[in-house]
Amino acid sequence: MASEKDELVFFVNGKKVVEKNVDPETSLLTYLRRKLGLCGTKLGCGEGGCGACTVMISKFDNFQKKIIHYSANACLFPICALHHVAVTTIEGIGSTKTRLHPVQERIAKSHGSQCGFCTPGIVMSMYTLLRNHPEPKMEEIEDAFQGNLCRCTGYRPILEGYRTFARDRGCCGGKVNGLGCCMTGKENNVDQKCCGGKANGSGCCMNEKEYNTALISTTLFNPSEFIPLDATQEPIFPPELLTHNNQPRKQLCFKGERVAWFQPSTLKELVALKAQYPSAKLVVGNTEVGIEMRLKNMLYPVIIAPAWIPEMNSVQHTEEGIRFGASCTLSHTEEVLRKAVAQLPPYKSEVFHAVLEQLRWFAGPQIRNVAALGGNIMTASPISDLNPVLMASGSKLTLVSNEGSRTIKMDENFFTGYRKTVLKPQEILLSVEIPYSRKDEYFSAFKQASRREDDIAIVTCGMRVLFQEGTNRIQEIKLSYGGMAPTTVLAGKTCQGLIGREWEEKLLQEACRMLASEMDLPPSVPGGMVDFRRTLVLSFFFKFYLTVLQKRSLQLNGNNNLCDEVPSRYASATELFHKDPVNNVQLFQEVPAGQSIEDMVGRPLVHLSAAKQASGEAIYCDDIPRYENELYLTLVTSTKAHAKLISVDTTEAQNVPGFVCFVSVDDIPGSNTTGINNDETVFAKDTVTCVGHIIGGVLADTQEHSRRAARAVKITYEDLVPIVTIQEAIEKKSFFKLIRKIEKGSVKKGFEEADHIVDGEIYIGGQEHFYLETHCTIAVPKEDGEMELFVSTQNLTKTQEFVANALGVPSNRIVVRVKRMGGGFGGKETRNTILSTAVAVAAAKTGHPVRCMLDRDEDMLISGGRHPFLGQYKVGFKKNGRITSLDVVYYSNGGNCADLSHGVMDRALFHMDNSYNIPNIRGIGKVCKTNLSSNTAFRGFGGPQGMMVAECWMSDIALKCGLPAEEVRKLNLYNEGDLTHFNQKLEGFTVRRCWEECLVNSDYHSRRKLIDEFNQQNRWKKRGMAIIPTKFGISFTVPFLNQAGALVHVYTDGSVLLTHGGTEMGQGLHTKMIQVASRTLGIPTSKIYISETSTNTVPNTSPTAASVSADINGMAVLNACETILKRLEPIKSAKPKGSWEDWVSAAYCNCVSLSATGFYRIPDLGYDYEKNEGKPFCYFSYGAACSEVEIDCLTGDHKNLRTDIVMDVGTSLNPAIDIGQIEGAFVQGIGLFTLEELRYSPEGNLYTRGPGMYKIPAFGDIPTEFHVSLLRDCPNSKAIYSSKAVGEPPLFLSASVFYAIKDAIVSARAESGLKEPFRLDSPATPERIRNACVDSFTKLCPSAEPGTFKPWSVRV
Repeated sequence: MASEKDELVFFVNGKKVVEKNVDPETSLLTYLRRKLGLCGTKLGCGEGGCGACTVMISKFDNFQKKIIHYSANACLFPICALHHVAVTTIEGIGSTKTRLHPVQERIAKSHGSQCGFCTPGIVMSMYTLLRNHPEPKMEEIEDAFQGNLCRCTGYRPILEGYRTFARDRGCCGGKVNGLGCCMTGKENNVDQKCCGGKANGSGCCMNEKEYNTALISTTLFNPSEFIPLDATQEPIFPPELLTHNNQPRKQLCFKGERVAWFQPSTLKELVALKAQYPSAKLVVGNTEVGIEMRLKNMLYPVIIAPAWIPEMNSVQHTEEGIRFGASCTLSHTEEVLRKAVAQLPPYKSEVFHAVLEQLRWFAGPQIRNVAALGGNIMTASPISDLNPVLMASGSKLTLVSNEGSRTIKMDENFFTGYRKTVLKPQEILLSVEIPYSRKDEYFSAFKQASRREDDIAIVTCGMRVLFQEGTNRIQEIKLSYGGMAPTTVLAGKTCQGLIGREWEEKLLQEACRMLASEMDLPPSVPGGMVDFRRTLVLSFFFKFYLTVLQKRSLQLNGNNNLCDEVPSRYASATELFHKDPVNNVQLFQEVPAGQSIEDMVGRPLVHLSAAKQASGEAIYCDDIPRYENELYLTLVTSTKAHAKLISVDTTEAQNVPGFVCFVSVDDIPGSNTTGINNDETVFAKDTVTCVGHIIGGVLADTQEHSRRAARAVKITYEDLVPIVTIQEAIEKKSFFKLIRKIEKGSVKKGFEEADHIVDGEIYIGGQEHFYLETHCTIAVPKEDGEMELFVSTQNLTKTQEFVANALGVPSNRIVVRVKRMGGGFGGKETRNTILSTAVAVAAAKTGHPVRCMLDRDEDMLISGGRHPFLGQYKVGFKKNGRITSLDVVYYSNGGNCADLSHGVMDRALFHMDNSYNIPNIRGIGKVCKTNLSSNTAFRGFGGPQGMMVAECWMSDIALKCGLPAEEVRKLNLYNEGDLTHFNQKLEGFTVRRCWEECLVNSDYHSRRKLIDEFNQQNRWKKRGMAIIPTKFGISFTVPFLNQAGALVHVYTDGSVLLTHGGTEMGQGLHTKMIQVASRTLGIPTSKIYISETSTNTVPNTSPTAASVSADINGMAVLNACETILKRLEPIKSAKPKGSWEDWVSAAYCNCVSLSATGFYRIPDLGYDYEKNEGKPFCYFSYGAACSEVEIDCLTGDHKNLRTDIVMDVGTSLNPAIDIGQIEGAFVQGIGLFTLEELRYSPEGNLYTRGPGMYKIPAFGDIPTEFHVSLLRDCPNSKAIYSSKAVGEPPLFLSASVFYAIKDAIVSARAESGLKEPFRLDSPATPERIRNACVDSFTKLCPSAEPGTFKPWSVRV
């Protein structure tokens, strides 16, 4: 045995680290951040799903005899697996103090970093790719990001910046994002928007339109300025690690508080260890065990790491196939199979192709690089992507133990139960042999998930058929499925029944009938989606049937007597998923000729923190170094949705090492009542009203101890009946008191005038904010009841007020400071206070600084999200589609307290018209009170839900009238000077301009013809297109919040320190404020700095929300700067040729104050619901978007092919930031309307608590062609420097994707003879799309009667 005190030796950024006290439970991420102080690597999710913690691992591979570099998730990588390995983090490749690496520079300068929290991980993924392929293909770049998520940018600028590294970045090497590229003529780019002349030159056809007085530009950055990539300049692999390779390895052992880690060096040692510890877990990549220990509270006291065993890493080509050692990583397996496929005759590589197709969509590269093939089998997941393929192909497994070895076939007997296999406790999986396919044998694998990239399967399968030689008669058939039972299963009865049958239409029908009965699921099965899963079983078999038919007819060289042809309309059903590299154009207006070079307003200035974010130097809340005697808080929350609290027992928690104390309602010095409406508590007392309700918190010396102790707290409840869904709330009349109504005209009279009346309803699901940085607070107690808080919040004032209230001190003792946030989106407008207040109480109790950063699963559970809405409508209209009357009732799920729900409902009612003039209208809004975590502000704040219902009835009208949707929409649009339903006059109404320009840019009518042709030619793939307008009111609907302050200090050296009431969360607010101050003072931006936002500089600030922050803070900054200029006027006139520094110095010497506050409020706002009069909004932002999609009618998959957006942002303060906001909002909206689904149990328990189950859009989900154009010549007199708000307005434009999907489904349903309007709820997930495409397969899978069973999940 190894000695107990082995040393761990590894390198980080070229420096040697020798660790003597290793705890096997420590992850690489924790070690980097806490022990080495390298905070550039971020914690985003803790489950390998977001890529924020990506680092590069380098080691000498003894088996491949070369140095290999690969990306990995530091959050899952066990510190013990680092022996003799080199780690490179973001800090190791470049910095702003020395020089940025080209990978860092390009993402910064191409505007690919907004909040910056995900940036280090994206940079490291790209850096690793370049270390392995200095000149990658564009497809390789996109694939490298499969394991990275970003919530701000919409991904386009990241790909655009990194395209400059690609060898196929553009044919003519010309501007890829310019219209002058020769590629713009390629066939699917039917638009050819430009004459091909220089897009930003005066000779461009785009500059000839009559209203186009200003030149347009397409260049947001200049690639010629970039530092070239020089591969010779990269850090070298540590030579010391090369010398270790010649020495024989010895077994290692590391012991921590609870876990021992053994790393044997020979198979003999491994077998002996497994005999000694039969229940030990074997860990290679830690991608499963790591998640179980972190999220499922599992404990494995002994871990054995077989990564060094030669026999478990070898690859052998045998007579029958390729034998892979069980420790071979999935990436290595992929590499070996790719080579094999290239060399083998096609008939031999059918199985290999199928494995490669599954691996293509298997997690992200960071997981594939470390996860082992054997681990995938032994995890025995019922939804494994590979196990059905290995089972159907009859792969052979070699098992070894102290009793010898045996080889078994991976067949229907291999899995004995949920996550159980036939292996005996002491046995180890040694190798896996994947067989060659034979002549006349065909193999396919399919997988359907919610998202294409990096997602777990809903249903997955492997299918194999062998024909009797020279015939179409089945000799052998194996159909294996995952996601249809607690284990991977074989459809044995069906397979048996098909042997000896001919491969023909009759067999297809018979097979589907048999599969439908054999692969049945009980209606309350875990995972839900019963009809969808059952239908997928049949859809996959149909795809397999067609694929085999197609291959067969090709191989038999047209000997058609043997084989049916695949009908040409069916051919596209056999195509594997393929997506072209992203191609895009951004158009914006150049600044006027003669604008000073130093005046940055209107120019695409890079986000001022971008370089710091790209080098990992930007400081977020949890990056602040630890205080000397700091404690860590972990919240203890309710596991019941509605219950009485009987007792809280902390006895067991007190025995955990490092435990300090438990904090609860008894420890609050001030008031326990909190919340925007004073209807919440800091800590629960007597009852809990949602799962995740905060009961107390555990304080300990480290995060790990605190977490362990919190899990040990025992709570006893007495259950009460919960209300979970909107439906239950309606039945039980559980509403918050305020019920809103807006009415105009006579709804009754309008219905009498109508030719048609349609009623219907649409449900719009909620959405999790998924900011990459979770809620975080550090509270530092000081003297006299003072406390300093560093918080990730959009709302300093409420954070300060609530903490002061809980501590029983005046607000002047509490200072709240915010440097930047890693995203906010409304989720940090009020809900951060539930954490901040608890942390402050803990700090007050102990007198120590206290820190808490929520884990992703806690954050998603506790903090609420976008309100789910149910809209019920009745609409009357004429034969031509003109609306005469509308009656709508909105219900929203508010959760357990009011929070901002009434404001959200107000905005939904203000936007129930979208952009349409409705003469007679009534809208009622009711907020349901339920036992869920309170829902809250989220980008759009009710506006998108209000407008979504409008577009739903609008599409019903078009279907009912049989008219093109775009004609009906255009017919009903408002005109300049019209009054809205709340009687505000529309001034500067540009929707019609946006609409017309969008039709032209998207080449709508000619593409509509092409889509109709495509749909006629394809039965199982359908395309759809929709164009949607938006009108978004700008202002807080609570009038007094529309105020802002600023503070400007000018120092004697001429430098300026600027502070204002807004916070920076990636939206570029600080950058814009510096542009405003720079223009006002007439000095370069380099002389102005913003350090942070804090309550002791600008008091009583409004939250950074409602899209108005640039408007109101910009005016306050302008006001403060003008005050300073006024004071400098006499000095400037006395010395007109002096420099700024001269004037400032003279002012100081003449005792003139160089500090000024600024203030601004939006005038004349206010609205009276009783009288339906007033002015709720200062102005409106407008836009239009046209999107085209393609759906797979058999699986519900969809592809976003193209989107054209035209947005009116007034005169843009910064076109790069504004276009970034438009793209980011649009992609967030794609998530809302097509991907992101929160799933709750009937008892109100949230299932979707992390990126594993909750899918936000990834790089591959953005439109392949993504064109954004800022409307030209539309200055806005009501905001700073004629600009307009841009944060929220574009989000709703992504409804164009939803309605394009609906349009494609209309075409699919028409094939089954269905022509009537139909209901499609949001989000349009693969499940909803597939179920709406009714066909012969869906009819074989009838739904269970609602009410006869208890569903696994409910629609809240």
